[in-house]
Amino acid sequence: MQRYFVYFKYDGTAYHGWQVQPNAVSVQEKLQDALSTLLREEIQVVGAGRTDTGVHARMMVAHFDTDKDVDGPQLVYKLNRLLPRDISADKVIPVSQDMHARFSARSRTYHYYVHQHKDPFLRHYSCELFYDLDFEKMNEAAAMLLEYDDFAAFCKSNTDVKTTLCDVTEARWVKDGEYSWHFVITANRFLRNMVRAVVGTLVDVGRGRISVQDFRAVIEGRRRSGAGESMPGNALFLENIEY
Repeated sequence: MQRYFVYFKYDGTAYHGWQVQPNAVSVQEKLQDALSTLLREEIQVVGAGRTDTGVHARMMVAHFDTDKDVDGPQLVYKLNRLLPRDISADKVIPVSQDMHARFSARSRTYHYYVHQHKDPFLRHYSCELFYDLDFEKMNEAAAMLLEYDDFAAFCKSNTDVKTTLCDVTEARWVKDGEYSWHFVITANRFLRNMVRAVVGTLVDVGRGRISVQDFRAVIEGRRRSGAGESMPGNALFLENIEY
């Protein structure tokens, strides 16, 4: 039995996230169906993580096992002919059996995009904000994330996670243009809804609704009700995964 990693990307607009679920279309379902058709056997894929409804991935990794000999470049070519236009395969490579798409990942990086000027070409992949933001204060608050490892305050309520501990190694706002920015955050793992909740709370700092020290109190309070609103999923991208 040989294990393979599939590197691919997708526009999540039409999907109810990564994970297969009843009565909803998922990216995992589309990838599994395509691989099963091409390899002529039932293929189960395990992804590096779970993106929510509408969230995109510029890089996602999944693994599958098969007894068949797989020509990576040829499989990529066939996958891209079979997959929907909003999902594309980049490479398929053999890996050792102890490599796991999810558990072997050392870090994941997400980007969240915002813009402050109406732009029809950004509306699908960036969140339009109609108010002034103090990005200097937002960066001051974001830097605090590196001081903590418990992010229960930004975890979706009533989830079955065993731990709310994450090792955040990067968190900052980057200016893209006169009216556009993106938030970069890297960690070994993320909680469900964590990035969008973090961004929503940082936006509250930028708007002056809460202070930088209030942001620290939110983290230390460990209550989701103390954090800001979850931002829309369409502006969130899984950007990179390191193994």
